[in-house]
Amino acid sequence: MTKLSVNINKFATIRNSRGGNNPNVVKAAEDAQLFGADGVTVHPRPDERHIRYQDVYDIKKIITKEFNIEGNCEEQKFIDLVLNAKPTQVTLVPDALNQITSNHGWDTIKHKKYLSEIIDVFKNAGIRVSIFVDPVIEMVEGAAKTGTDRIELYTESYATQYLINKEKAISPYINAAKRAAELGLGLNAGHDLDLQNLRYFAQNIPHLDEVSIGHALICDALYLGYENAIQLYKRQLM
Repeated sequence: MTKLSVNINKFATIRNSRGGNNPNVVKAAEDAQLFGADGVTVHPRPDERHIRYQDVYDIKKIITKEFNIEGNCEEQKFIDLVLNAKPTQVTLVPDALNQITSNHGWDTIKHKKYLSEIIDVFKNAGIRVSIFVDPVIEMVEGAAKTGTDRIELYTESYATQYLINKEKAISPYINAAKRAAELGLGLNAGHDLDLQNLRYFAQNIPHLDEVSIGHALICDALYLGYENAIQLYKRQLM
């Protein structure tokens, strides 16, 4: 079954808006695991506007399942963080400074040399590597040449088009997933997946290892409760 990794950034966003330690992001990570998540995802950014670098070290201490750190590997501070924290997986995202949220995948052809070098750094440290890509066959093929273990398909366009024409929305993702499997790449997905569109995505994408979901799940948790929301998302993946 496809694994669910819960991105807990939004807990940190709320905490930082008032100072103090409420909500406690370490407890949010503990509870995600307790409530059935297969892993925890964090995405620290240079301005620490949500997850702080110290949070990553604190969360690492209580992780009993998979730990995924996302971020911009062009920042030395991020590289050092990942190498010191040694998560299960690092997901490399081509974020610009001060970017609100991730909005595109890597150009794996243009950045092949750089990606190959940084992927080697993390893999040599025993960390599984996934890189963020758009559902474009050439980008998937380019990713395979970097030495990455997995790719994460950026799913905003699927989510945006889902209510208009779900068959058309998912078509490029099916093709990208099939090509990834042919090339021996593991497959993750994330961004704007929610209770409306997740089941259809999971049922139609072959060889889907993991989805990473934060914003929608935490929004649902405000109304439905944290444990209930995690369980509802897990059911979409069955």
